[in-house]
Amino acid sequence: MDFQVSLDGLAPITAAGRISLDGGAEADPQKLLQVALTNEVNVSELAALWMPSTPELDVKLAFARQAGDEANHFNLVADRLRALGFAVDSYAQPPPNPMFEYLRGLATTVERIAGGLVALEALAYAVNENFMAFCEARGDHETVRIYREYIQPDERGHHELGKQLLAKYAVTAEHEQLAQATVARVFELAAATRAKAAAQLGAACFPGC
Repeated sequence: MDFQVSLDGLAPITAAGRISLDGGAEADPQKLLQVALTNEVNVSELAALWMPSTPELDVKLAFARQAGDEANHFNLVADRLRALGFAVDSYAQPPPNPMFEYLRGLATTVERIAGGLVALEALAYAVNENFMAFCEARGDHETVRIYREYIQPDERGHHELGKQLLAKYAVTAEHEQLAQATVARVFELAAATRAKAAAQLGAACFPGC
């Protein structure tokens, strides 16, 4: 099934990031990367939560891969933050935002693939591209390298695997409608969550998961 129509919902989310490339000069790079820590651990926990109750073995293993990759992303970002002088041991994970609360409540395999692998990873890849441009403009080439060489290939891989699995399991009109509705809801919640966070951080170009 073709998700191009639903993925067009990324436009207003990524546009906010592009606009902020010329602003947010006072944004704290450490705070922006701490957003990444939160997102990475939330996605890892989400995939691990779904794994035991997902009956389809290939989807179960996709979530296992996602959980492990996102945990590794957490470690990569944590190492970068340490290099920038942030005491990672002092990091305290905040409670899940409304988008992750919604995702945690998804019960069917089609919803979980659409929300966690297709929509969430497409969103992560898009906003990370904006964040990399933000970092590049400020001379933070090491953060850009970490995202380009390690994190972004994983995010693209998760998304592509999600599309393959969705093509396999969303085989009825009802499934397709459910998947489309899930993707749309994730994008809607992401836009609201990122707008609130951007106001607090002073920049919209913070990373995803």
